[in-house]
Amino acid sequence: MRSEGIRRKLLVGAILGLAAWGCSSPSLSGSGSGGNTSPLASSGGVVSGGSGGGPTASGGASTTASQGGATGRGGSPGAGGARGTGGAPGTGGSTIAAGGSGAGGATSGTGGSGRGGASPGTGGSGRGGASPGAGGSGRGGASPGTGGAGTGGVTSDGGGPAPGGDCVIGTWPTADPSKAGPYKTITENDVGPTAGDPPDGGAAPRFTMFRPDNLAEVALCHPVITWGNGTGATPNMYGTLLKNFASHGFVVIASNNTNVARGNPAPMIVGVTWVLAQNDDPSSNLYHRIDTTHIGATGHSQGAMATSQASGDSHITTNIPIEGASAQKNLHGPAMFFCGGQDTTVGCSGATSALAAVTTLPAMYAELIAVDHGSWMSRGSTLSVSDTAFTAWMRVHLMGDSELRSWFYGASCKLCTDSAWTIDRKNMDQ
Repeated sequence: MRSEGIRRKLLVGAILGLAAWGCSSPSLSGSGSGGNTSPLASSGGVVSGGSGGGPTASGGASTTASQGGATGRGGSPGAGGARGTGGAPGTGGSTIAAGGSGAGGATSGTGGSGRGGASPGTGGSGRGGASPGAGGSGRGGASPGTGGAGTGGVTSDGGGPAPGGDCVIGTWPTADPSKAGPYKTITENDVGPTAGDPPDGGAAPRFTMFRPDNLAEVALCHPVITWGNGTGATPNMYGTLLKNFASHGFVVIASNNTNVARGNPAPMIVGVTWVLAQNDDPSSNLYHRIDTTHIGATGHSQGAMATSQASGDSHITTNIPIEGASAQKNLHGPAMFFCGGQDTTVGCSGATSALAAVTTLPAMYAELIAVDHGSWMSRGSTLSVSDTAFTAWMRVHLMGDSELRSWFYGASCKLCTDSAWTIDRKNMDQ
């Protein structure tokens, strides 16, 4: 009864505030071996949810001409609560009035929306719950004469808004991994710092970045993939795969070093460190557009060995060593160890040993029987079977694409029942 009386008072206060407003004025590491050699550069060879939580809370009533209502907060941290409602519009309708912000919890992965009064140009912001498995944030709109309405939050594996609030860490809409994604891409050459061992008589190379052209096209923060070349190879040799990643929304940072396993720190982690720094740099195109909690590593041959090394870094949450791997007991997320059944250059023993070293995390040994050390790669604009699988894996583990999870998980996973593959797994039955 008491709470019902409070709600009635708040409603009356909100109505009085609106009436008064109407009469006023109108935001890697370590050294590695040089890898193997291969006679054909063109082969791509080694030339190489939180459950429902706390109750709904309402925002405070209107206060003065220079301030909106108080913040409304949803469920407590750790569980998705109900939506929070922001404060009512500030009385007097001052142009400096700020709308109340609603910090609504999220139920089953749905971010709360904040509703609050707002002067022209400033809307109340709604922040979704930050519980694991759910969250996201809604940003309040603003228009003269009405309270800013917050857009619904977006679900998130980690929950909560990204630093700075300019993008939302959340679950991406599903997409077909065998086709280019919905985003136009751009390739930026020679970006970032120099990294790794320099060639004889020269300077260490920098990076190539493949990314969506308009990073603000979606409100979601973009996951990162760091790439490692085979010995003697450059990122453009793998351009079909790396551009496909970018078209699906990933930011790919690829070292130009042709010996990517060498150097301390090694280039693959230097690239990640630079991208994270760009996310905090207001002058960068990446500013507040990066999902700093979902970063993958993948690479071919010597780059696969470098991927295994890089995966010991705490920023790397999933990895795919391609045609070469080494045991890494300090993984921080799921791994796919890929090899070609016809690979006589490196073979599959490294991949099987890497799987054997995994204990508690999900891990898959994936052998595509008919390909060799270089023939797994895409040619032209046609995406290969293996590159399709790599895209699907990264979408599942970095974007939360649950529609593709059955490709890898469960007793009858898609790859497990495909005769083109030989699959062995750990901790992936469900």
